[in-house]
Amino acid sequence: MKRFDIIVGDITKSDAEAIVNAANPTLLGGSGVDGAIHLAAGPELLAECRALHGCARGQAKLTRGYRLRAKYVLHTPGPIWQGGTHNEASVLASCYCSCLLLAAAHSIRTLDFPSISTGVYGYPLPQAATVALKAVMDFLADHNLPEQVRMVCHTEQTAQIYRQTWNLWYAGDKAHRL
Repeated sequence: MKRFDIIVGDITKSDAEAIVNAANPTLLGGSGVDGAIHLAAGPELLAECRALHGCARGQAKLTRGYRLRAKYVLHTPGPIWQGGTHNEASVLASCYCSCLLLAAAHSIRTLDFPSISTGVYGYPLPQAATVALKAVMDFLADHNLPEQVRMVCHTEQTAQIYRQTWNLWYAGDKAHRL
């Protein structure tokens, strides 16, 4: 089993033990990935999220997956892009690290991420991919759990940017390219 991969797919149909929701700070649903996860999980997810009383940007909270195939959902509000001068990169890295730490604390073996903050929050995809992959790869180098992490990209174009970024920084040689 590869420890890390980049795939194209619908994160709401993920077979990972846990998926990450690119949430808003209220955790009460929204558009994009957030809305799709809430819709697929059913109203029970919204009820549990209400009881959590929101989540700060860069942090993460865990809920059950309800009607999803994933047993858990890790909710993390990412930064809104403001030109890169308002600490966006460190908040985005914190989103990934917070989710990975939470997953490890709950002995979650497989975890799927969407591309956090690159939708309505406007984070430029190439910069977001660099931040995300650095956070994930640094974490995996020092921790045994999760055993497998995937970036689940909604489009092939998004996956291509993540793959190019991974190949540039982590492939080492052609045999290890994604």
